[in-house]
Amino acid sequence: MTIQAIAFDAYGTLFDVYSIRELGDRFFPGAGVALAELWREKQIEYTHLRTLCSTYKPFWEITQDALIFSCKKLRLNLTLDAQNALMGQYARLQAFPENLSVLQQLRSDGLKLAILSNGNLHMLQSAVEAANMQGMFSHLLSVDVVKKFKTAPEAYQMAPDIFALPAKNILFVSSNCWDACCATWFGYTTFWVNRSAAPLEELGVVPHGEGRTLADVLRFIDMHRNK
Repeated sequence: MTIQAIAFDAYGTLFDVYSIRELGDRFFPGAGVALAELWREKQIEYTHLRTLCSTYKPFWEITQDALIFSCKKLRLNLTLDAQNALMGQYARLQAFPENLSVLQQLRSDGLKLAILSNGNLHMLQSAVEAANMQGMFSHLLSVDVVKKFKTAPEAYQMAPDIFALPAKNILFVSSNCWDACCATWFGYTTFWVNRSAAPLEELGVVPHGEGRTLADVLRFIDMHRNK
């Protein structure tokens, strides 16, 4: 078996970024879904823009900036109480229901697990604790160390460095197609958790595996083991 370790994206892959819509609806009735979607879109856009322009800012602050912009765009009156509540909830996002059992199975199979995320360390620690995933990961890798967001090569390089393995021997798992595709370019073995049955990005590259939930990673690993 060539896969010796797995690096997971955090937001959208392990933790449901759109679960924030429920709290959004409490503050802005009927606007929770629109807020969650625009908030996520701007959050990712800001990471890309800041990396392209070499103007790094921690992911927590970018997440807050994206929230403020989204509320302005949607003409929602974001009070300080609402902002604090929504940001606090972002630090404790719901995990997808199958995740914990999948992680436990992967660990029992002897695989080393890490999170490789744009999120800064306190965000990742808070999310892992809220999801009862303590002890599942040998490393929580934040791009805050290299001051560049994915898809910068410096961000992807953190997992090969920490595991002392070639990228091809690490399975990179993400629910973001752009992330999985760019990690493929970098040299990882990749798996796209395509939860929404979205089309493949038109980038001329295809992740090595695809499924609808994290449980499909187990089948992908078994397939590689039996080759």
